[in-house]
Amino acid sequence: MKPLIQVGHSYLALSQGEQQLRDALYGEAAESYQRALEVSRSIPKEEAFDYEGFDALCHTGLSGAYVKLGCFPEALQSAEIGLRYFNRRGELHKDEGKQWIAAVLNRAQALEGIGRKEEALKAYQITSEMIAERKGELPGKAELQQLIDERVSRLQSFTADKKAAGYKAWWEFWS
Repeated sequence: MKPLIQVGHSYLALSQGEQQLRDALYGEAAESYQRALEVSRSIPKEEAFDYEGFDALCHTGLSGAYVKLGCFPEALQSAEIGLRYFNRRGELHKDEGKQWIAAVLNRAQALEGIGRKEEALKAYQITSEMIAERKGELPGKAELQQLIDERVSRLQSFTADKKAAGYKAWWEFWS
């Protein structure tokens, strides 16, 4: 296969995964994202192709599909791969900013799913701040913010009941 054809097939599989994710076909979306990653691996390294950026896009979508499938450890792993790229880029106002927000949100949901609630709370709060700072269009912004606010409230009530590590009540100092 010629490199240009491989690039085309990679982006086709990526766009199919994005559409399947929007259509709530989560298993098929995961397969499409994985296929996009596989095909992109066959593109020769000397080609002018943003391998890291493409992987970040694929892994962000893959993490979203895994969250919806309840595969939280896999979702966390994919979200973190995407975040390695987006956190270095740090551009919230370009199109990649939407993907960056999605990766942070997917990470929060994965952390919550595996029971790491305090880390999930922090990730949800970061996502909320990112959404508030983003200028420009973000489809479903109000619904997304509402979902995050609900999760933050629920997790805050959960973590408020827990005492800090090394916590001692005032009377324990005098015993």
